[in-house]
Parts: sequence; structure tokens; C-alpha cells
Amino acid sequence: MGRPNIVRMDPGENVIDGEPDFSLMLGGPLYQLYLRTRLARPVLQLVVRRMVDISLICWLPLLLLAAAGGHLTGGVPVPFLRDVEVQVRFLLALPLLIAAEVLVQTRIRKIVPQFLTRDLVAPQDRGRFQELVASAMRLRNSVAAEVILLILVITVGYWIWRQNLTLPVSTWYAVDQGAGPRLTAAGWYYAHVSLSIFRFMLLRWYFRIFIWYRFLWQVSKMPLQFNYYHADRVGGLGFLTDSALAFALVITAQTMVVAGFIFDHIFYAGEKLASFNMEMAGLLIFGLLVLIFPLGFFAVRLELAGRIAKRELGIVASHYVNAFRAKWVEGGIRDVRDGETLLGTSDIQSLADMANSFAVVSEMRLMPVTKQTLIRLVVLIGFPLLPLTLTVIPLDEIIRRLFKLAF
Repeated sequence: MGRPNIVRMDPGENVIDGEPDFSLMLGGPLYQLYLRTRLARPVLQLVVRRMVDISLICWLPLLLLAAAGGHLTGGVPVPFLRDVEVQVRFLLALPLLIAAEVLVQTRIRKIVPQFLTRDLVAPQDRGRFQELVASAMRLRNSVAAEVILLILVITVGYWIWRQNLTLPVSTWYAVDQGAGPRLTAAGWYYAHVSLSIFRFMLLRWYFRIFIWYRFLWQVSKMPLQFNYYHADRVGGLGFLTDSALAFALVITAQTMVVAGFIFDHIFYAGEKLASFNMEMAGLLIFGLLVLIFPLGFFAVRLELAGRIAKRELGIVASHYVNAFRAKWVEGGIRDVRDGETLLGTSDIQSLADMANSFAVVSEMRLMPVTKQTLIRLVVLIGFPLLPLTLTVIPLDEIIRRLFKLAF
């Protein structure tokens, strides 16, 4: 056998035997920086190195500068090592954002070719599909887009942080000397370097999610060939469910940061957990919508496909059950026809199969997402908020209550 025909298009993008190699991660200025600084090899290898090195770039100078300023474990109401938000942001959330790159790279590049392998895209429309893939890859590689993101995090991001997100007491990063909070040396690095890196990584993720939205929107406008009788009950689009789970770690990382922010404000600003109920509920709803919203692009087409499927199968089912009734009911079930008897006939099984097929088309959903997937998404998004219950109920009390329930 000969080698597969590989057509080189853009860096990190191939088309192998006509199948698109769709990658949201293998391109753009940051990816090129990864390669040049040996933080990555092609196909995003060395993920642990990136997780450790980038996290240390953000966190270690803060540790050293806070220690030099006498704010490591004391000296101010909120010393560095007791600032839960900063530990969570750079030691948990940031590594998770970096690890999510590998998960999304692996899953999304396997999802997109299924539009072709499942024959959802007609042969005459495959050229258009490849154009949509190429357009998404060009947007992914945009230098201007990432430069704009960087400018936003340095300017608007810093302004929002200073106006709304700092604690109202003296901290390791800002000391109030009567004339308003003044950034310490550690605070300057935190505000201008560490937070900028984190914000850029997070906004870059939302830019990647936007590219995915745009691609699915364009594909949903194509004349897709839905498989009306597919067992996944979404016309053969069930594979798209994995895309929501792939991006879930990004929202989980964001939830971690919010949980750390709430924790600090409860312990150091005297606020109550109940005062953040709206924010926590809004975060869960927002995260869930971000993950499943693009799957709704196919809703109108799936609703039409469901009506066509029920009409087509309804006609076939009517003919079959009429023939069954004429043969076995009106003709007399005790009759023997060409040696065939009711006992053991395949007609009964075929009647049941027809009923099962009709149940499939009757239960077609408007979105390729299952109840089990929704539950998993809610758990993944909401899990980082669970430790906040310790601010209301002590851990020993929680353990005592669980022990009583168990025994």
C-alpha cells in the first residue's frame, strides 16, 4: 500500500485522504511561541512542562517578592500564602486551562471529520465543507486577534480589576496607607504580569470557542443529509455531544477562580456566602449555556428532520400493520399458509421492530445533547463551588452528618 496523500495547507493543518484535520489549538502566535521556547512540540506535546513553567512564571515571583516585602505569612490582614484566590488561580485554574488544550485538541479533531464519514455532507458539498475548515484555521492563526486580546487584558482587564475585584483591606499586593491602596512590588508584578497572562489565556480560550461557534453555525446552514432513523435520535449528530464535554474544563477553571474570589471576600471582607447566590447561580447557567449553545444551531433543521422522519416512517408503518392485520387477523390466525404458522413467525418480531423504529423518530431531540451529558456538565462546572460550604458549615459537622446518614 502507498502512503496516504497529504496536502499541506497551513502550519498544523493537513487534509489526509480528503478528511479535514481540524485543530483549534495548533496555530496562532502563542502556539508558535510554545514551539520556539520549547514549551511544546508539534501536536501539543510537553503539556506538563507548560503547566509547570507558565504557572511558576505567574506564581513564583509573587512568592519571592511577597517574602521580600514581609507579606508572605503576615504583616497585613491578607498575606500571600493565605490568599486563597491567588493560589487557586495560578496553581489550579491556570494549569487546568493549559491541560484543556490537549483535551480539546484530541476530541475536536476527531469530531469534525465525522460530518464526512457519516455522510452528513453530500459529496457535492464537501468542497464547501473544506472551505469552512480552512476559514476556521485562518481565523485561528490570526496574529491580529491575539494582539487585540493582549491589549484588552493589559488595559481594560487591569482597569476592571482595580475598580471592582480587589479586597477592601490591606493585602500582600496592595497596602492602604490612608490615601488609598498602593501596589507593593509583588502587587505590581501580580497586576501587570501574572494577571495579564491568566486573562490572556482565558480570553484566548473564549476566542477559540468563538471559532468553534462560527464553524458550527456555518455548517448548520449547509444542506446536510440527516440520517432520520439514526438511533442517537438527533439525525446522526450525536457525536457533537463530546464537544461540550471537551470545553468543560475551561469553564471549570473559571469557576475555580470565582470560588477563590468568594472565599477571600467571606474571610477577609466579612461578606456572607448567601450574598453570592446570584453570582454562583449565574455562573452555573452561563457556563452551561456556553457549552451547549452552539449545539442549538441545528435545532430548526432537526425539528424539520423529525417531522419528515415521522411522516415517512408513518406511511411505511401503516402499510406494514395493515398487511399484518390482513394476514394474521382478518385471515384467521389458525390458518396455515404455505406451512407458516403464527407461532415462531418473524412477522411478530418485525412488528415490534417497526414500533421501536417509530419510537426513535418520535423521540428525536432538537439538540445533540443528552440528559446524562447535562448532568456531567453541571457537576464539572459546579464542583469547585462545593468547598464554599465550609464557610457556612464546619468540616467536622459535615463529616458528622454524613456519618449519621451512612450508619
